[in-house]
Formats: sequence, structure tokens, C-alpha cells
Amino acid sequence: MTKSETMIRPIRTEGDYEAAVERIEELIDAKEGTPEGDELEVLAALVGQYESKAFPVAAPTPVAAIRFRMEQQGLTPRDLEPLLGSRSRVSEVLSGARSLSMDMVRALHTHLGIPASVLIQEEEHSEGQRLQPTPAVVRSLMRCSLMNPSEDFGAFLGRAFCGTPAHAMLRKTRTERTAKFDAAALQAWCAAVLLKSKAQKVAKRKKITLNVARSIAQLSAHADGIDQVQPALAELGICFVVMPHFQGTHLDGAALKRHDNVPVVGLTLRHDRIDNFWFTLMHELAHVEKHLNGHDIIIDDLDVHGASDLEEEADRLASVALIPTETWDKAGLDEFASIAAVMDVAEEAGVHPSVVAGRWQREHRDFRRFSKLLGRGQVRSRFAHELSHS
Repeated sequence: MTKSETMIRPIRTEGDYEAAVERIEELIDAKEGTPEGDELEVLAALVGQYESKAFPVAAPTPVAAIRFRMEQQGLTPRDLEPLLGSRSRVSEVLSGARSLSMDMVRALHTHLGIPASVLIQEEEHSEGQRLQPTPAVVRSLMRCSLMNPSEDFGAFLGRAFCGTPAHAMLRKTRTERTAKFDAAALQAWCAAVLLKSKAQKVAKRKKITLNVARSIAQLSAHADGIDQVQPALAELGICFVVMPHFQGTHLDGAALKRHDNVPVVGLTLRHDRIDNFWFTLMHELAHVEKHLNGHDIIIDDLDVHGASDLEEEADRLASVALIPTETWDKAGLDEFASIAAVMDVAEEAGVHPSVVAGRWQREHRDFRRFSKLLGRGQVRSRFAHELSHS
């Protein structure tokens, strides 16, 4: 029996769990639609199910629960004004600057069906509370030599955040795009990105104008464009780090600020596609330029749309940097657009065809058409060294 034909069994014990995680690591680069890719998908679901029982995740924060219900029901911040008050008050609540009053809790519970127990919990973890990551996360941190075998998780976070409590850093984020996440895994991932960034030397910070953003986006048209990203960002005074996705974090990327105020862009490559790489990169660069000064960490799950005005602005700036508005509007790529038309737009914009195909899919909500143009399985291999040590 070949490895691709390995029988998949339920995960009932720690030994089963360890074996499944080891097999996932062997299959991590498997392409979608192949037997190995199918096995990877099933194993990931089984591991996730086991971890949810063996290593319970933190309950959603009030803000995350509200955003999740907004996403479910297609609500905008304006729709919350009858429940929370003025537009400014809604903005304060969604940014975490204002706590919920009991009247707000009652209104959200009654009209949106959010459990009161979630809404009245404390937003932040107490100083003495210690979250613990799953064994798989700890192994990843040790394998890339970021966490010492004898090191306590709290000490690891202290090194990464330079003494600032991890929960204090994370509560400043404006983006909570998932209603339920593994808080310890999220802390670990952000800490790992910051630690990896410390080895990078960058130039003095430069402003990311539209022309600068376009020049970064146009690297996508080059065969070695992805390889040029780190040195190009270093010239702008920005660190670039790839750190694998941790189960339970739902991350595509993040914009972070080091203790010395150097901005850091971190990507997970959880979607191994060229279009996703470039859109996520440009989205995080928009955060660095427009939003990071007021926040230490901005985390992103780009499968969720319209989470806040901040995210909508980053989406818009990323789209314009990749394909100028006039180029996109002039092309008029409707539902009947051809591959030739996609290629023409890519040539005019000076970007990889996957960028155009990906935007067409997002705008038309059709994720089948042009799927062969997205460059699946062509990104992680570029970071084989970084990922093999993670």
C-alpha cells in the first residue's frame, strides 16, 4: 500500500494524533484534487476535531461575536446604530475602545441572538491567566528554533513581545474576523513572526505611495517576482516573514509592529496560490501605510469580507495597486469574459494573470472559472527553506 493509499482512521488517542500530525507535515505541499491533497484535507479535519475536544479554545470575545453575526446576516455598522447608539459609539464598540453596557447587551442578545454569556465576558485575559498552545504548535516553534525545549510558553511570549503581555498586544488589533479562534495559537504565530523578523536588517522607513505599491505589485509579472519581495520591502524599511498557518488561527496574514517600531508583514501561505499571495501582500502593505501607527497588530482572514471600514479600505487599496481602476473599468470583464481578455488586462496592468483571474472570481463570486490561472501550488515551494524549519 503506498503512502497516498494509507488508510485514514479516527483519531482517538494522543498516539493517533501525533501520527496524523506527522502525516500532515509530509503532505503539506500536496496539490488540491490529488489523492494526497484529499488525504491532507481529511486528516486536517480529523486533527481539528480532536484538538477542539482535547485542547478547548477560548470563547469568542464580544467584539468577535458581534462581527461574526454581522457577517452571517450581512449587516453593516450602520445597522447596529438602533442597538448601540450613535455612529461614533458603534465604531468605538467595534474597535474595542468602548465596553458594552447592559442595555447594549440586552439589545444585541434580543435582536441578534448573541448569547448574553459571551457579551458580558471580560474582553481581555487576566494578567495571571496562561493560555497553552497545542502540542503541534509547540513542535512547530521548536522545529524552527524559535522556542527552546526547556522554555515556558509565557517566557517565549515575553521574548517575542519584549516584556509586553501578549494579550495586551493582541487586544489592540482592529481586526477580529473570526468569531472563534485558538487564542494561544494566535499569540504563538504572532510571536514567531516577530522573532523571525529580528534577524532582518531593513533600510529607513519610506512612504508607500501608489507608485511604490504598483512597483511592488508589478513584481508579480516576473518569474522570480516572489523571490524579490523580501529585498524590495527591506528597501522600504519593512520586514517580510513567512510563517506557516497554525490550526485554529484562520490567518492569511498580518501587519505587525516590532518593539523598535519597524513594521513587519507576515504571511501564512495557507492558500498556496499566486493570486492569493499577491493580494494578501498588498492588503498587508495597505495596513502598514494606513493603519498600523495606531495598532501593534492587525490580523487578517481574507476569506471574510467587509469586516470593517479599515478592512474595506485595505481591500480597495490592494485592488488598485494590483490593477489600476481605469484599466479594470476599461476592460469590462463581465461574466462572459474570455481567457484572452484576462491575459490582455494582466499585460496592460503589468501583473501576473492570476491577479486578474482572482479579482474576477471575487467580484463575480464564481470560483470555478479561470481556476487554472490562479497558480495553485506555486508559492510554498518558493519558501521551502523557511517552511522546512517551521
